[in-house]
Amino acid sequence: MRRRLIQSTLAVVLVVIAVFGVSLVIVETRTITNTAQERVDTEAVRLVSIVDSRLLGDEIVDASVLREQIQGDRYAEIRIPGKSVIEVGTKPTGEVISARETGEEGETVTVQEPRSSVTREVGRTLLIIGAVALLAVIAAVLLAVRQANRLASPLTDLAETAERLGSGDPRPRHKRYGVPELDRVADVLDSSAERIARMLTAERRLAADASHQLRTPLTALSMRLEEITLTDDPDTVKEEATIALTQVERLTDVVERLLTNSRDPRNGSAVTFDLDEVIQQQLAEWRPAYRSSGRAIVSSGKRHLQAVGTPGAVAQVLAALIENSLMHGGGTVALRTRVTGNQAVIEVTDEGPGIPADLGARIFERAISGRNSTGIGLAVARDLAEADGGRLEMLQTNPPVIALFLSRTPPPKKPTEEPGPTVR
Repeated sequence: MRRRLIQSTLAVVLVVIAVFGVSLVIVETRTITNTAQERVDTEAVRLVSIVDSRLLGDEIVDASVLREQIQGDRYAEIRIPGKSVIEVGTKPTGEVISARETGEEGETVTVQEPRSSVTREVGRTLLIIGAVALLAVIAAVLLAVRQANRLASPLTDLAETAERLGSGDPRPRHKRYGVPELDRVADVLDSSAERIARMLTAERRLAADASHQLRTPLTALSMRLEEITLTDDPDTVKEEATIALTQVERLTDVVERLLTNSRDPRNGSAVTFDLDEVIQQQLAEWRPAYRSSGRAIVSSGKRHLQAVGTPGAVAQVLAALIENSLMHGGGTVALRTRVTGNQAVIEVTDEGPGIPADLGARIFERAISGRNSTGIGLAVARDLAEADGGRLEMLQTNPPVIALFLSRTPPPKKPTEEPGPTVR
């Protein structure tokens, strides 16, 4: 592209120089020739007047008197009736520029100038024009190179940006070039980079959330299936299979919830439900894990509380809190329910060392973890709680108390449109 821009610019300059240069040469040649002819004519008129004045005054007219009146390399011939021809200067050879004038006494004055003087002057003029044309070509080449670099370099940068986007590096460059069209392309690429970055972030977040949220139901399901393989009692098998089916339903709900939140994290399906059922379900699921760790999990507080939310999402939030206490806490884990204002509160606490002071409320941020864990469990739990209009807060760091606040007021029903008249 650089070569084409330079060639096209140089071609335009050469055409302009050719058109105007040739015209200028023709005009200057004619001007120089006409000027030389006018000089010779003026010289002839001046010599005639001098000869006339001397003849009228009966003065001597000869070559020695007129020699000082001839300028340069001109040649003059004076013919006076009854006298010999007077020659002043050296008669030129070759082509000449000539002028003839006749005086009042009948004398004739002829002045000649060699055309070579005109040729030399025309040559000097052509040399000046050629030098100017050469400077114009050099300036045009420099300008074309600069303009080509100004246009080609941004295109190279934009191509590199597009290549980076295609290779999975969606960082916008925010670089502009002062050319409206190129800046428009850069704006579009930066906007595309930001959209791709958001999409990649959402995909990575979904993958991380899925790997974390699916682990607990799969673990519980695996435990139930192991119980089935270790027993021959049909009643136990039936009971464990029923629990396993419940785990499958919960697993399905987790997947649907993750997909829904990946599209719109505020797209909750809140309903009024009984908190006791969700809490008892979580206690039944987590007791085997706590029992194998030599610990206990209990519940206390106000019973038969009604809350507004998505039961599956609330179960996932409680599972994240219970798992967090199992991994990072110690002693007995307690789930306490209470009422504050128009909200139902579920507090999860344990007898462990508590939350480090340097973490504080940052434990709800992604990739923040006090130990070697993924650091996304509480962040996902917070997102799930907020999706249904609730909130997740840390009330105390030592001993740790994390509370889930849920509204007790049913959400307002959306107005339904009355069916319009049926057109048959």
